Amino acid sequence: MDFNGSDTLPGPRTEDHLPHTAQAAVKIVIVGGFGVGKTTMVGSVSEIRPLTTEETMTQAGIGVDDNYGSESKTATTVAMDFGRISITDQLVLYLFGTPGQERFWFLWNGLFEGALGAVVLVDTRRLEVSFDVMGRLEERGVPFVVAINSFPDAPRYPVSELRKALDLSEEIPMIECDVRRRASSRDVLMALMRFLHSLALARSRA
Repeated sequence: MDFNGSDTLPGPRTEDHLPHTAQAAVKIVIVGGFGVGKTTMVGSVSEIRPLTTEETMTQAGIGVDDNYGSESKTATTVAMDFGRISITDQLVLYLFGTPGQERFWFLWNGLFEGALGAVVLVDTRRLEVSFDVMGRLEERGVPFVVAINSFPDAPRYPVSELRKALDLSEEIPMIECDVRRRASSRDVLMALMRFLHSLALARSRA
């Protein structure tokens, strides 16, 4: 088989190689309803070119997919998004963004497999879509943090009100973020890692 005039298969790009100092790799899932910013978050923070499985939205989704607040969105993730970020020289996070449309949620079980933790992205215009998402994580025992994505036209509420509306315990971190910004997305992942570390310490002392 010929690839670009060569008889050999193309290998990974140099910038995609795993750092030689890496000693631990952790799987993290980015979850949330349709259009909350999962693909954007993976793309903004990934140090490698992210893998996306976006497809153009069609007439078939009308009446099936709830796109309130995302009416201008023309593509949607149908399998997963994938990226990678080095938190330290030794620790690497593999990021898996889940599809947001409910008809693709059957794929979540495979994506959750082996995940150490999760980020739940929330749009304050559609808080109700977050309940099933968090419920699925709780059923599988996957620890998570909640990240409120700051859409320009989204209403802003005090954290205490959001916790009450989401029925979220005080122990679960809640962070405001703008997933379009790499630094903001990285802060969310760092909050998750600190939370996972605190849970591990608590278990070791029990």
